[in-house]
Parts: sequence; C-alpha cells; structure tokens
Amino acid sequence: MSTRHILLGLLATGPSHGYDLKRRHDERFPQARPLAYGQVYTTLQRLVRDGLAAVEGTDSDGGPERTTYRATDEGTRELSRWAGEIAPPAPFVANEIFAKVVVAILSGGDPAAYLSAQRAAHMERMRELTAVKAAKGADLATVLSADYALNHLDADLRWMSTTAARLTTLTAEVDAA
Repeated sequence: MSTRHILLGLLATGPSHGYDLKRRHDERFPQARPLAYGQVYTTLQRLVRDGLAAVEGTDSDGGPERTTYRATDEGTRELSRWAGEIAPPAPFVANEIFAKVVVAILSGGDPAAYLSAQRAAHMERMRELTAVKAAKGADLATVLSADYALNHLDADLRWMSTTAARLTTLTAEVDAA
C-alpha cells in the first residue's frame, strides 16, 4: 500500500494535520498495520518537497503546535492517476510458505508437519477475522477488509492442501536438483 497516496487521498477531503491523518488512516483501514507518527510526518515532508502537498498553516490551540497540510493541484492529479492505475497481477509470487517447504526438504525437516502447523495458524486467523466481521457494529470498511484477508487466507489453504498432496513428487524433484 502506498502511504503517500493514502495520505493524499485523506487530504483530498480537506486540509488536515499529521495527527488527524494518522487517526483517520487507522479508522479507514482498520485491518492494515497502523501508521507510525514518524512515518506520517516523514511522508508529509516528502509530499511537500515533491509539490504534491503544501503547508496550509500552523496552530497550537493551547497544545503543541500542529502543522496543517493540504493537497496541491499537482497532488490531486497524482492521486487521480494512481487511483486509476490498474495494479498488475504479480507474474511471480515470492511465497514464504513455499520457501519454508523447500527449505524443510533441503534440510531434512518435515515439510508435512510444517504445512499442518501453518494450516492451523491460518485457520486461527480466519476465525479471528470472521469474529471481526460478525462483531456488532462492524462497519462496511472493516467487513470488506476482513473479507479480502479471508479470501487470501483461503487461497493459501487451498495451495497448502495441493502442496501437501504433492510432497512426495516435490521432495523427489528438490532432492534430484
């Protein structure tokens, strides 16, 4: 996920300061990793440097000084360009699970046991996400984010089942190489 474009998208609704942008990010993308304040302010500085955002002003409101930022016209165009850009499907997927299966074979480990343990971890995460979706008052953004993750976990589980069924052949190929 592009932090700079997400922040530009949040600025599209109007000027805001870094603290508010971080809070809104964490609310809008509840299943994403929360942004660190340092990441927000570093990204805002780069957006200003690149002419995509500008400082609107500063105020203290009786507390610490806060700088308010706004998207520039160039920033609005960049956001529009990025939002309309098709994300290409990855031609090759670097998969940590697959790498660990192969390493287990290479090192004399137990790839079947690893796949079984990984499957259990995936199932637990799926139960957690299902509970998040079913929670009273869950908003649509949370439900859709959980659905996205659940579908990816489900694809991983199907892949693990296929791989477990082919471990004998895979082991022979890895050992022969």
